[in-house]
Amino acid sequence: MPEPTRIEKDSMGPMTVPAHALWGASTQRAVENFPISGYRFGRRFIRAMGLIKQAAAEINLEFGLLSEKAARHIIAAAQEVIDGKLDDHFVLDIFQTGSGTSTNMNANEVIANRAIQLMGGAIGSKDIHPNDHVNTQQSSNDVIPTAMHVAAAEALRHDLIPAARHLGDVLAQKAKQYDRIVKIGRTHLQDATPIRLGQEFSGYAAQLTGVVRRAEQAIRALRELPIGGTAVGTGINSHPEFGRRMAERLAKKTGIEFVEAANHFEAQHAKDGFVEASGQLRAIAVSLTKVANDIRWLASGPRCGIGEIRIPATQPGSSIMPGKVNPVMCEMLLQSAAFVIGADATVAFAGATLGTFDLHVGMPVMAHGLLESIRILSAAVRVFADRCAAGIDVDERRCGELVEQSLAMCTSLAPVIGYDKAAEIAKEAHASGKTVRQVCIDEKVLPAERLNELLDPFAMTMPNEKNVGSGGG
Repeated sequence: MPEPTRIEKDSMGPMTVPAHALWGASTQRAVENFPISGYRFGRRFIRAMGLIKQAAAEINLEFGLLSEKAARHIIAAAQEVIDGKLDDHFVLDIFQTGSGTSTNMNANEVIANRAIQLMGGAIGSKDIHPNDHVNTQQSSNDVIPTAMHVAAAEALRHDLIPAARHLGDVLAQKAKQYDRIVKIGRTHLQDATPIRLGQEFSGYAAQLTGVVRRAEQAIRALRELPIGGTAVGTGINSHPEFGRRMAERLAKKTGIEFVEAANHFEAQHAKDGFVEASGQLRAIAVSLTKVANDIRWLASGPRCGIGEIRIPATQPGSSIMPGKVNPVMCEMLLQSAAFVIGADATVAFAGATLGTFDLHVGMPVMAHGLLESIRILSAAVRVFADRCAAGIDVDERRCGELVEQSLAMCTSLAPVIGYDKAAEIAKEAHASGKTVRQVCIDEKVLPAERLNELLDPFAMTMPNEKNVGSGGG
């Protein structure tokens, strides 16, 4: 049976629309024009569109531009958009008109038709008009960039920052738990002087503190909202107070300190703040790559690798090698970070090349890139915290063995016997297969008590005013 349809009209004429659909003719044209990727705007962006349309209706009621009845039902319909009840009616592909006009009209039509339903009318009747009522004092050119900022800021505040804080807490706990465990340090992938496992993990925890700080900086980059500039930033067809009131209303609804753009021409013609926010996320991805990569290397083995720590076994690692277990959670986080870095390249390229004169025409793909990055990274960080970092254990015996075997143990001898003599001991240890300690004992380099004092691995993990002198790279 063919799907039931209805006829809706827009400025270009009639269109056949599915009977159940809350969208109208303008959206249907875009459905047919852009069957490109199957990617849709996600929950955060749709919520932001609902917030904007609801705030606009409230302010338009205050200005006397909407009747109380119309405003009340638009506000109610927009609330359903905010709550995710109408997500199935946001049907447009990301790869569409660069201004996002199609998506703005999608929101206008869905809210208008749902408001009509709430009034007891027939959808498509235009008793509440998508342009004349829902879009009053607005343009796609200021609505879409405002939605980009609101959606990204909310995603950072409510998704990524809590996940990063959670992982940071887990890593900080590991740093405290393993603060007395001495292991070998590594520079240039070669053995270096001893370090405590807790010290290494304190560095990872500090990186997550940096992740939170950068996410907050990204939110600050998104605070200025373009709303109120309408078509090209001049504010045509809007009240001079509309932009300020909208920013204040959206700040109240979200708890984020949004403000009206200081210059609407910059805010609409360029996307520098959004590019900055994406750059912060790229830095976050780089930071998380370091953490995940180190942990998988430290856990490599279990017998023929470094093997200083053990990570939870979450699934079989091979279809051909029985018993093999892989660091899949580390790999998942690494891939997520790689995605973010690639998405940032898209945002940066679009930001640089698609803003021409008085409108930026790369907004949908920029919004998709950043919002997907935040969504994916937020989930990846939380899963990594719970299914990998929280279960990390240490092989103390392995750590101790590798420390004693390191040629870099001779570093603490240099201030006492000189750099050249210490280097000779290291070379002899390497050639003979002995430890530095064994060579020193055999050659009677220092009295046993002094030697044990200098070759105490734990003492090597902190400054010591009693042993200051020659250093090395």
